[in-house]
Amino acid sequence: MAPGVGEEPMNDPTPSPTSAILATSSGEFALQDYRLRRDGGEWAVWHTGAVLRFEDEQRVIGEKDLRLPYGVSLWPSSIALAHEIATRSSQFPGKTVLELGAGVGLPGIVAARLGARVVQTDRDELAMHLCRRNGERNAASSIEYRLADWTAWDETRRYDWIIGSDVLYGESLHPNLRSIFETNLATGGRALIADPFRGRGLRFLESLETDGWQVSFNKWNVGEEETPRPVGVFELVPPVIDRPG
Repeated sequence: MAPGVGEEPMNDPTPSPTSAILATSSGEFALQDYRLRRDGGEWAVWHTGAVLRFEDEQRVIGEKDLRLPYGVSLWPSSIALAHEIATRSSQFPGKTVLELGAGVGLPGIVAARLGARVVQTDRDELAMHLCRRNGERNAASSIEYRLADWTAWDETRRYDWIIGSDVLYGESLHPNLRSIFETNLATGGRALIADPFRGRGLRFLESLETDGWQVSFNKWNVGEEETPRPVGVFELVPPVIDRPG
């Protein structure tokens, strides 16, 4: 895998609480506000809590509140991917984008506001509800929202970009992800996948590289300046193959 030129730190402000509420069948949950500012642009999303440090991640996973899906939290990979897309502002106008595991929707919202036509997907209905709220909040009118499960995938459209953050966590789902990449990337299309350098994710990317995919990445540091969380945003270019359509 070829790394990008150096690494770029992000010193985003700590997300601040707001009075927004996420109403669920299990009760009401206070939402926090996160704002991404880059290159003159600003995007804002609501979430139920930021998981910025490795220790936070272990706590959230180990003490999971069964009333809330992981997708309504804000994760470092989502922040890194959104920054990466914002730095590629000339590559998204007029393009089609499929976002996998959208969660609160930050990367897809950035792409939409840059002029892309975006389909945001998640298998969890509550996460998709919050994703839609965030899209409306950012006046991202070019977004379509779809509930979708990678293990029962029926999307046939092809996209210029497939994007996803923290989607490589489950090795059992890697064949499904690979099938989506191969089925839904348009000719000349690319994927941007953000992952905090987990071993299982790196093994999947190495398997793609072995099979002829071009894999490169930029490294981002997310979170508190004293204890930043490194995240790789991996660009995947499929091998050239002949296929109908």
